[in-house]
Amino acid sequence: MEDIIRFDTVNQYNAFNQQETLHPLVTVIDLSTASPRKKTSQYMGCYGIFLKDVVCGDLRYGKEYYDYQEGTLVFMSPGQVFTVENDGELYQPKGHALVFHPDLLLGTSLNGKMNEFSFFGYQINEALHLSQRERQIVMDCFGKIRYELEHAIDKHSRKLIVANLELFMDYCTRFYDRQFITRDTIHRGILARFENLLSSYFSSDKPQTIGLPSVSYCADELNFSAKYFGDLVKKETGQTAQEYIQMKIIEAAKERIFNSDKTVNEIAFELGFKYPQHFSRLFKKRIGQSPNEYRSLNNLN
Repeated sequence: MEDIIRFDTVNQYNAFNQQETLHPLVTVIDLSTASPRKKTSQYMGCYGIFLKDVVCGDLRYGKEYYDYQEGTLVFMSPGQVFTVENDGELYQPKGHALVFHPDLLLGTSLNGKMNEFSFFGYQINEALHLSQRERQIVMDCFGKIRYELEHAIDKHSRKLIVANLELFMDYCTRFYDRQFITRDTIHRGILARFENLLSSYFSSDKPQTIGLPSVSYCADELNFSAKYFGDLVKKETGQTAQEYIQMKIIEAAKERIFNSDKTVNEIAFELGFKYPQHFSRLFKKRIGQSPNEYRSLNNLN
């Protein structure tokens, strides 16, 4: 088993990169000032954002590789392990790292907002590719945080650091919105693939053996992380991925109700519901009629 370097604190990450710890909970590092290194597997006990200025090895999370290249931002949340792979030779890292401990956010409004920044949950082929202007904004944010770290810590330091962190992450949200549009050649056809996946799912015996299709199942089948996939579907359709799945469930249900003599309970189990009442509740919520009311009205037409 390969050794894993753990970074449970900001000080540990600074020490690994031969940097002085200016603040115990946050650091900004120019990685070109760190010593050359070989392939490493690293456990992040902190949040980490890495601006890659050069391709110096393949960045892997689990068994999958990040879609990153020069001028790319990669986001890590506490508890993730990632690996930098190369040919075994020493390489000089280049780029910048922003690392902060979750404790930095305690008692701040940003702490309650962190779950909105879903890009910390993106895992596979989903790094943020920056334009030159976007890169400059990122560097400006890093620079402001670095300025506060180099300033003597006072009563304003934490407030200003956290405010600049929030500004930075708000910009990243905007940049990802732009990427969903400009990387259309990569995302092209995702909705068609999603729809085909659901159609084939409901025409198979998977609903009876697996149950209702989940967002994570669909994302995995389409080679996306659940959060990135959910955000992508939301940008494309205005619906959440779960709402889109429910829409397809109702379409499949309407066809079965209209074209078969099966009972509502039989149709519910056929679609993957454990309890028929859950199916009836969802159907009425989406259609405004119970399955039996829908069947009766359509049989009269």
